[in-house]
Amino acid sequence: MSKRKIVAVVGLPGSGKTEAINYLIKKLGWPKVYLGNATFEEMARRKMAINEKNERLIREELRKKYGPACYALRAIKKIKKLKSRQNVLVESLYSWGEYLEFKKAFGNDFFTVAICAPPRLRYARLDKRKIRPLTLLEARSRDYCQIVNLSQAGPIAMADYTIINDGSWRDLNKKLEALSKVVKK
Repeated sequence: MSKRKIVAVVGLPGSGKTEAINYLIKKLGWPKVYLGNATFEEMARRKMAINEKNERLIREELRKKYGPACYALRAIKKIKKLKSRQNVLVESLYSWGEYLEFKKAFGNDFFTVAICAPPRLRYARLDKRKIRPLTLLEARSRDYCQIVNLSQAGPIAMADYTIINDGSWRDLNKKLEALSKVVKK
């Protein structure tokens, strides 16, 4: 019997995480668990507008109230409710604490893929993004917040696989195709 695989895609905003996850879902047919759902569920409960200011407020409040790894702990519960050997993709794992919780829960069945791109390119992408666009100042502020407050650099630095996403969509697809062959072994 093959091992279960829990594959988290990590990276800073605008790096291409969502595009990578969507490609891998289509290619592999694995379900996705999105850590950010907790933010949007809480915002909906409070009837708050979806914007960077409110998202940050809720992310920080939830982590302060329930601990820095609360998003990971909620996602881990969801994953454990799935079929015991079902492979899963994880989107938006951010912090070092979240990374450690996943390692503790799934051990060697847990892998990370870092999607990386230079800030100037990520900021341009975020400015043009149709859903939840960010200005240059908002994007830079979010980077700093996620690196400093969430220790997001740790999971990126410790990634099992790294993809540099500084080219075209076609270039990214080729890299993801190669990755998909490796992770489904």
